[in-house]
Amino acid sequence: MKRILILLALGHFLFVGCTSNQPTTPWQIGPFVKQDDANPILTALDSTAFFCPVRMDSVYWEAKDVFNPTALVRNGQVHLLYRAEDRVGKYAGTSRIGLAVSDDGIHFERMPAPIFYPENDAQSKYEWEGGCEDPRIVESEDGTYYMTYTAYDGEIARLLVASSKDLVSWTKYGPVFQSAENGKFLDLWSKSGAVVTKRDGDKFVATKINGKYWMYWGDTNIYLAWSDDLINWTPVTDVAAGVTDYKLKPIFGPRPGKFDSDLVEPGPQAFVTDQGILLIYNSRNFGENRTADLADGTYSAGQILLDINDPAEVVSRSDDYFMTPDKDYEITGQVNNVCFLEGLVNFKGKWYLYYGTADSKIAVAVSE
Repeated sequence: MKRILILLALGHFLFVGCTSNQPTTPWQIGPFVKQDDANPILTALDSTAFFCPVRMDSVYWEAKDVFNPTALVRNGQVHLLYRAEDRVGKYAGTSRIGLAVSDDGIHFERMPAPIFYPENDAQSKYEWEGGCEDPRIVESEDGTYYMTYTAYDGEIARLLVASSKDLVSWTKYGPVFQSAENGKFLDLWSKSGAVVTKRDGDKFVATKINGKYWMYWGDTNIYLAWSDDLINWTPVTDVAAGVTDYKLKPIFGPRPGKFDSDLVEPGPQAFVTDQGILLIYNSRNFGENRTADLADGTYSAGQILLDINDPAEVVSRSDDYFMTPDKDYEITGQVNNVCFLEGLVNFKGKWYLYYGTADSKIAVAVSE
């Protein structure tokens, strides 16, 4: 499945592991420093067994790989929700979502069983047997957590949503686009939902703009969707009056000859700053339009700023990446040359950025 990176934030930025790239605009966040003494902070475990209610058998649910985490601060601790794969099935591993907790943002204690996974429920037709992948989480004003995630049934990746009050017990709502335009977008290949938020201390709270919630999504171009309730979403389309063939409206896409030459994909939650909406994004360098400065297939991350009054309008975009694979655990793994960013928190006065490495492990970078 395709991977893409999106990263938005406020401040200055630096390209970790690269000496030529320097901060260029004041709206970006960083510089981020990879925590070499601790990284990777989570790796696969072959000792945590879980009874799968679909297989009706015990599996080592995080024995193959762990990667692509989302993050939030709750009760003074960093909570990391991460994708974990077992080694069972025709897809060489079903994905489930685990939970790990940290007092310092670096060293984590993980729960022995996944907190979110395919079950014998109404969503199993979308989730089985590829599983539940790549979560992203935000908080609502009433303290409910809403998690977007990718369900993969072996043919189509669909963006789904669930909610929880405690990060352990969850309510699944199904595909985010299932109700839009009478189900027109139900079977649309869709991934990576990054909801627009406002930072409230150490919380990122979903916020309305022009009376609606907004979400960036997609894994080739990045698209936009809106919602009244954080559950039912409608893609933004580009269609002339009287025309019924709705076409998705790309907000931004790949750039030939740059680090993001092949695809772009949202990273952590987007958030509002004084300058606009900041989004960190993932990207791949690949194919005939790629830059020779990076290996073919490399996933790096950039940042983009969008208009606070019009979330579809790009204000500014980083000219180059601020994070790229340069460590052994980022270069070699299930998929080589990958830094895939999905988790961002502001914890004890610092930015902590959590990311998957080579689709195999989890690492962290920190900015003062």
